[in-house]
Amino acid sequence: MQKQSDIFSFTKDTEVVDVGGGLTRQMLGYNEELMAVRVWFEKGAEGYTHKHRHSQVTYIVEGEFHFTIDGETKVLKAGDSCLIPPYAEHGAICPTGGSLIDTFSPPREDFLED
Repeated sequence: MQKQSDIFSFTKDTEVVDVGGGLTRQMLGYNEELMAVRVWFEKGAEGYTHKHRHSQVTYIVEGEFHFTIDGETKVLKAGDSCLIPPYAEHGAICPTGGSLIDTFSPPREDFLED
């Protein structure tokens, strides 16, 4: 795993990865302590329910997301955010299509293996 991304990242030069199920993601930046990723959801796409050891903060850029965290569901829209503690089971459905920015600490090693 590379220790960190370039200091400056430009959208036009950064790969967008199709992760399946109507989701694509683009790495925004990372080092050994922090990672930021933009994720686009097609209309009706679902971020499957999962959990991981990382702390996560998600910021909604556009669209409407139905987030479930440890069994509680809330509707989040542009400008809203949520904190996902380590090992909390979570997932989201995006009925409108949209995008969000996920931040992780420590970085998601599995995202760097693509």
